[in-house]
Amino acid sequence: MTASIAPASILVLALMIASCSASIPRRLRLPESSSRNYLTMEEHWINQTLDHFSPYDRRQFEQRYYEYLDDFQIPDGPIFLKICGESACSGITNDYLAVLAKKFQASVVSLEHRYYGKSSPFKSLSTDNLRFLSSKQALFDLAVFRQYYQESLNTKLNKSTDNPWFVFGTSYAGALSAWFRVKFPHLTCGSLASSGVVLAVYNFTEFDKQVGESAGPECKAVLQEITSLVDQRLESNGNELKALFNASELKDDGDFLYFLADAAVTAIQYGSPDKLCPPLVEAKKAGENLVEAYSTFVHEFYVKHMSVSVETYNQQHLRKDKITDGSSDRLWWFQVCTEVAYFQIAPANDSIRSSKVNERYHLDLCKNVFGDDITPDVNATNLYYGGTGIAGSKIIFTNGSQDPWRHASKQNSSSPDLPSYIITCNNCGHGSDMRGCPQSPLIPGGDASNCSSLDAVNKVRQQIINHMDLWLSQCSGSRRSSM
Repeated sequence: MTASIAPASILVLALMIASCSASIPRRLRLPESSSRNYLTMEEHWINQTLDHFSPYDRRQFEQRYYEYLDDFQIPDGPIFLKICGESACSGITNDYLAVLAKKFQASVVSLEHRYYGKSSPFKSLSTDNLRFLSSKQALFDLAVFRQYYQESLNTKLNKSTDNPWFVFGTSYAGALSAWFRVKFPHLTCGSLASSGVVLAVYNFTEFDKQVGESAGPECKAVLQEITSLVDQRLESNGNELKALFNASELKDDGDFLYFLADAAVTAIQYGSPDKLCPPLVEAKKAGENLVEAYSTFVHEFYVKHMSVSVETYNQQHLRKDKITDGSSDRLWWFQVCTEVAYFQIAPANDSIRSSKVNERYHLDLCKNVFGDDITPDVNATNLYYGGTGIAGSKIIFTNGSQDPWRHASKQNSSSPDLPSYIITCNNCGHGSDMRGCPQSPLIPGGDASNCSSLDAVNKVRQQIINHMDLWLSQCSGSRRSSM
């Protein structure tokens, strides 16, 4: 690659080395809005290959990355590669990885996913231009970046052996972390797949079932009653109903119903069930209007507290191919509609979400937004990566007990080198091992003191440390020369 380590990074390393004299000491996440939620926001760039699978296409694009060196042990400390997923990557988030970096005296680097944020290869996100957006291309990006960064570091420190690397990711990035270890085992000592969704699922009915289970029987019954009332009012006076939720722009009823379903899901998924269930259950007991009570929850929690825009659910918004701050919505839906599906449809029985959020709704969305030929090939994705039968080694899988996404992850340990842990507590959701409780908005350092069972989180975190200790030591003993 033609890019090189940024001058600021070289200066930091040089100053640290110089200050040590002849004896070098042994030390050197939804997008977050506050700078205190990041270890660093300083941007660096690499010239990345556009198509890793073509022997003829030599085009490149600029890809953004970050590095955090405060805890790095010169010259041989570990390097933690934190994978950014399906959103703009504005820096290295200050979650539990910051604690791990300090403990292991590691540097942290993070590469923005191709197409997202400032790492777009094209000025237009037309369907044709999105043909290079895939998990396979993203994994090669990570491999190329890992090699580039290691070689640049070796040149600066005048050494020839690789540092031990460990890869981290949460959610889709957690899947990438696991897949990276499977596809490039020689480039990392191990991986952590936090809530790693390694199984592509076409009709993901288990998702809705888990939401109901996590909510509990009383809250679940209230949510189902609200769904029934909403379906009825949508038929009789849909415009008035949508106005109640400040969602008049959602002309498609399916988009509107998806928006309402996601509001409840988000409270469960990200460790805030108490924001959802107690107010609605109390409203039911008091004989209040449940639809109005739910609209209050949606306004106060989902839109204000979680900073979710109604526009995200508007298919007309998803069709826009001009790059904007909201482009991540279109980009992720393209990956959904081509690779992984995760269609969160209503189960045939005992559903929480409306039955109108079905397979046909999702397929129509894919065609309406991207064209008639776009449908997800989940069989090919699972054939390529292995799904929950993933055949790798030295990959840690973690999931929160309340997280509906855990049914697309690996929940059972198949060998000592493929351990899986469930963190069981009332508000342990998506990525609770890395982000604490609640999981969003981010709590600096991944503070778990607000988890209903701090002990459950700490036990899994200790297991993570134990595996990392072992695998990094095994890796350090057999480090190879950089090519």
